[in-house]
Amino acid sequence: MADARIWVDADACPVVIKEILFRAADRTQVLVTLVANQAIRVPRSRFIKTVQVSSGFDVADNEIVKRMAAGDLVITADIPLAAEAIEKGGLALSPRGELHTAEDIGARLNMRDFMDTMRSSGVEVGGGPPPLSQSDRMAFANRLDAWLAKAK
Repeated sequence: MADARIWVDADACPVVIKEILFRAADRTQVLVTLVANQAIRVPRSRFIKTVQVSSGFDVADNEIVKRMAAGDLVITADIPLAAEAIEKGGLALSPRGELHTAEDIGARLNMRDFMDTMRSSGVEVGGGPPPLSQSDRMAFANRLDAWLAKAK
Protein backbone atom coordinates (compact mmCIF):
# COMPACT_ATOMS: atom_id res chain seq x y z
CA MET A 1 0.00 0.00 0.00
CA ALA A 2 3.06 2.26 -0.10
CA ASP A 3 1.94 3.81 -3.41
CA ALA A 4 -1.73 4.05 -2.49
CA ARG A 5 -3.50 7.11 -3.84
CA ILE A 6 -6.59 9.09 -3.03
CA TRP A 7 -9.17 9.69 -5.77
CA VAL A 8 -11.83 12.35 -5.26
CA ASP A 9 -15.23 12.44 -6.97
CA ALA A 10 -14.77 16.22 -7.00
CA ASP A 11 -17.90 17.60 -8.67
CA ALA A 12 -20.01 17.17 -5.52
CA CYS A 13 -17.27 17.10 -2.89
CA PRO A 14 -17.72 19.89 -0.31
CA VAL A 15 -15.00 22.56 -0.27
CA VAL A 16 -14.20 21.92 3.40
CA ILE A 17 -13.49 18.24 2.62
CA LYS A 18 -11.24 19.21 -0.31
CA GLU A 19 -9.31 21.52 2.03
CA ILE A 20 -8.79 18.67 4.52
CA LEU A 21 -7.53 16.50 1.64
CA PHE A 22 -5.16 19.23 0.36
CA ARG A 23 -3.56 19.60 3.80
CA ALA A 24 -3.27 15.82 4.17
CA ALA A 25 -1.65 15.45 0.72
CA ASP A 26 1.14 17.88 1.54
CA ARG A 27 1.58 16.61 5.11
CA THR A 28 1.80 12.92 4.17
CA GLN A 29 3.02 13.18 0.55
CA VAL A 30 0.18 10.95 -0.67
CA LEU A 31 -1.06 11.78 -4.16
CA VAL A 32 -4.61 13.18 -4.22
CA THR A 33 -6.30 13.33 -7.63
CA LEU A 34 -9.56 15.24 -8.06
CA VAL A 35 -11.68 14.08 -10.99
CA ALA A 36 -14.45 16.38 -12.24
CA ASN A 37 -16.25 17.46 -15.38
CA GLN A 38 -15.28 21.08 -14.78
CA ALA A 39 -12.05 22.89 -14.02
CA ILE A 40 -11.19 22.80 -10.32
CA ARG A 41 -8.87 25.20 -8.55
CA VAL A 42 -6.35 23.48 -6.33
CA PRO A 43 -3.30 24.72 -4.46
CA ARG A 44 0.07 24.32 -6.14
CA SER A 45 1.47 21.04 -4.88
CA ARG A 46 3.22 18.10 -6.46
CA PHE A 47 0.86 15.88 -4.42
CA ILE A 48 -2.40 17.35 -5.73
CA LYS A 49 -3.55 16.67 -9.29
CA THR A 50 -6.74 17.25 -11.25
CA VAL A 51 -8.31 15.35 -14.12
CA GLN A 52 -11.05 17.07 -16.10
CA VAL A 53 -13.41 14.75 -17.95
CA SER A 54 -16.22 15.53 -20.37
CA SER A 55 -19.62 16.10 -18.85
CA GLY A 56 -22.09 13.26 -18.89
CA PHE A 57 -23.65 10.68 -16.63
CA ASP A 58 -21.00 8.80 -14.59
CA VAL A 59 -18.08 10.01 -16.75
CA ALA A 60 -16.03 11.10 -13.72
CA ASP A 61 -16.98 7.93 -11.80
CA ASN A 62 -15.90 5.72 -14.70
CA GLU A 63 -12.58 7.57 -14.98
CA ILE A 64 -11.87 7.06 -11.26
CA VAL A 65 -12.62 3.33 -11.48
CA LYS A 66 -10.46 3.01 -14.61
CA ARG A 67 -7.45 4.72 -13.01
CA MET A 68 -7.61 3.50 -9.40
CA ALA A 69 -5.78 0.46 -8.06
CA ALA A 70 -6.35 -1.96 -5.21
CA GLY A 71 -5.54 -0.26 -1.92
CA ASP A 72 -6.50 3.22 -3.15
CA LEU A 73 -9.04 5.37 -1.31
CA VAL A 74 -11.97 6.92 -3.19
CA ILE A 75 -13.73 9.93 -1.67
CA THR A 76 -17.35 9.94 -2.80
CA ALA A 77 -20.94 10.22 -1.63
CA ASP A 78 -21.97 8.14 -4.67
CA ILE A 79 -22.88 4.63 -3.48
CA PRO A 80 -22.53 2.92 -6.89
CA LEU A 81 -19.04 4.44 -7.30
CA ALA A 82 -18.15 3.31 -3.77
CA ALA A 83 -19.30 -0.21 -4.68
CA GLU A 84 -17.15 -0.26 -7.83
CA ALA A 85 -14.12 1.01 -5.90
CA ILE A 86 -14.56 -1.72 -3.29
CA GLU A 87 -15.04 -4.35 -5.99
CA LYS A 88 -11.69 -3.26 -7.46
CA GLY A 89 -9.95 -3.68 -4.08
CA GLY A 90 -10.07 -0.09 -2.90
CA LEU A 91 -11.83 1.62 -0.03
CA ALA A 92 -14.49 4.30 -0.22
CA LEU A 93 -15.01 7.13 2.25
CA SER A 94 -17.95 9.53 2.11
CA PRO A 95 -17.49 13.24 2.87
CA ARG A 96 -19.50 12.56 6.05
CA GLY A 97 -16.85 10.14 7.26
CA GLU A 98 -18.72 6.91 6.49
CA LEU A 99 -16.26 4.22 5.48
CA HIS A 100 -17.88 1.86 2.99
CA THR A 101 -16.73 -1.75 3.18
CA ALA A 102 -17.35 -4.98 1.29
CA GLU A 103 -19.49 -6.07 4.25
CA ASP A 104 -21.96 -3.16 4.10
CA ILE A 105 -21.91 -1.85 0.53
CA GLY A 106 -24.53 -4.34 -0.70
CA ALA A 107 -27.04 -3.16 1.89
CA ARG A 108 -26.27 0.49 1.07
CA LEU A 109 -26.78 -0.17 -2.65
CA ASN A 110 -30.09 -1.91 -1.95
CA MET A 111 -31.30 1.02 0.17
CA ARG A 112 -30.25 3.52 -2.50
CA ASP A 113 -32.06 1.54 -5.20
CA PHE A 114 -35.16 1.25 -3.00
CA MET A 115 -35.21 5.02 -2.41
CA ASP A 116 -34.77 5.65 -6.16
CA THR A 117 -37.72 3.35 -6.86
CA MET A 118 -39.84 5.17 -4.29
CA ARG A 119 -38.98 8.58 -5.77
CA SER A 120 -39.62 7.45 -9.34
CA SER A 121 -43.05 6.13 -8.34
CA GLY A 122 -43.99 9.57 -7.01
CA VAL A 123 -43.47 9.00 -3.29
CA GLU A 124 -41.86 11.98 -1.54
CA VAL A 125 -38.75 10.73 0.22
CA GLY A 126 -36.96 13.28 2.38
CA GLY A 127 -35.32 16.42 1.10
CA GLY A 128 -31.78 15.24 0.66
CA PRO A 129 -29.00 15.01 3.19
CA PRO A 130 -28.58 17.67 5.86
CA PRO A 131 -25.69 20.15 5.60
CA LEU A 132 -22.26 18.82 6.52
CA SER A 133 -21.86 19.19 10.29
CA GLN A 134 -18.75 19.70 12.40
CA SER A 135 -19.04 16.09 13.60
CA ASP A 136 -19.21 14.92 9.94
CA ARG A 137 -15.98 16.82 9.23
CA MET A 138 -14.31 15.33 12.29
CA ALA A 139 -15.44 11.81 11.34
CA PHE A 140 -14.04 12.34 7.82
CA ALA A 141 -10.71 13.68 9.10
CA ASN A 142 -10.36 10.84 11.61
CA ARG A 143 -11.10 8.11 9.03
CA LEU A 144 -8.77 9.77 6.54
CA ASP A 145 -5.98 9.92 9.14
CA ALA A 146 -6.48 6.24 9.98
CA TRP A 147 -6.23 5.30 6.28
CA LEU A 148 -3.16 7.50 5.80
CA ALA A 149 -1.45 5.88 8.81
CA LYS A 150 -2.00 2.43 7.25
CA ALA A 151 -0.96 3.66 3.78
CA LYS A 152 2.41 4.80 5.10
